[in-house]
Amino acid sequence: MSTTPQMRRADKVMSQERALETLERGYCGRIATIGEDGYPYCVPMLYVWLNGEVCLHNAKAKGHLRTSVDKEARVCFEVDEPGEVFPYGRFECDTSVAFRSVILFGKVRVVEESGAKRQFFDALMHKYMGGELGRPKRFYPRLDQITLYAIAVERMTGKEGPLPNVSEQWPALDRTKTPNARPD
Repeated sequence: MSTTPQMRRADKVMSQERALETLERGYCGRIATIGEDGYPYCVPMLYVWLNGEVCLHNAKAKGHLRTSVDKEARVCFEVDEPGEVFPYGRFECDTSVAFRSVILFGKVRVVEESGAKRQFFDALMHKYMGGELGRPKRFYPRLDQITLYAIAVERMTGKEGPLPNVSEQWPALDRTKTPNARPD
């Protein structure tokens, strides 16, 4: 992976190990591309972390995502875990949220091999479906009707803001950023 630019909030930086854990267990990610018209395009998708890449899929028919990817392989992918909203100061604007987020940058490619598609769907079904549902295992009759994308990660960052203990939240502790402010 390439060098990560300096993060403004160094106090929120997540270790690479923790960022990978967050990425692996994340539920829904968002892939962002640049469309043919030059506008950003971002779409939420289910995904798996597989063989060191983010893998996701959609229909084989060419839509906005495929058209964008065909034009420009550089993409951004984001996953987050929102936590509890909490007060840290005496004003309504003194409110924050516990969170974890991972953002990665890389190049996406279309994967055509049916073996790779099967491996992807095995991982996807394991991640999202888990247990036995009484359906045929590893039977994917429509592999030729999907596009599989794999994002090779060039750089990745993770940030987190943990939920403070109750003793560190308002009203037990006032951490307002504007202590001299007075309401009208």
